Formats: sequence, C-alpha cells, structure tokens
Amino acid sequence: MTKTYTETEINQRLIDELPHWTYENGWIRRKIKTSSWKSTLMVVNTVGHLAECAWHHPDMTVSYAFVIVKLVTHSEKGITDKDFSLAKKIEEVVMWDAAETSDNVFEGTPEDPRFKYIKRDTK
Repeated sequence: MTKTYTETEINQRLIDELPHWTYENGWIRRKIKTSSWKSTLMVVNTVGHLAECAWHHPDMTVSYAFVIVKLVTHSEKGITDKDFSLAKKIEEVVMWDAAETSDNVFEGTPEDPRFKYIKRDTK
C-alpha cells in the first residue's frame, strides 16, 4: 500500500518543496498565470505530456490567462509521493526561465506583450 500523507505533512512538504502550491479540499493545487490563450494552451499541453509520461493525471481548470492544476492519487484517496513528484516536475518544466540559465545560451521570452508567456511568481 502506498503512503498517503496527513494534512499537516502535506502542508509542511508544500512549504519546504513547493511553495507556490497549496492544499485545498483534498488536492494539492497550483494556479499558473499566463499572458494569453496561446500561453495557456502551451501550459496545458506541457502538463498533459508530463502527466501522461508519469501515468498520473491531474484535473485542470483552463481559462484565457491561467491554468489551475490539481493533483490527488485517486486510487489511494489521498496525496502520495506521486502527487509531489509530478508537481515538482510541472514546476521545473513549466516555470523554467531560460533567461536565468547560467550558460547564457538562451535569452528567454521577451517582455514584449506580443511574446510574453508565463507570469512569473515573485518570491
């Protein structure tokens, strides 16, 4: 049997490992703000690819300028390591900012509103 985490354990792991995620109504969730419908679709497709590769499928709410990703392990009726692992991979891939790479090969998306992509979280 897979370990399911208590609400206290979940909240502590989110604080420690996934500070932009929250625990709400039995799910861990993340709202990703985007700049346009095009950006929203890119996020949805990326999350879909990661979820399919992990064979662990989130619920998503999709709107013009945001995507809400919600994770729970349905078979265990709770939050497990699968949820934390997929959340970390989503965070790593979707929120990656190419302009912050140390090798300076990538320039990242411009601030120009025509090309803006993800609205970065402030820390």
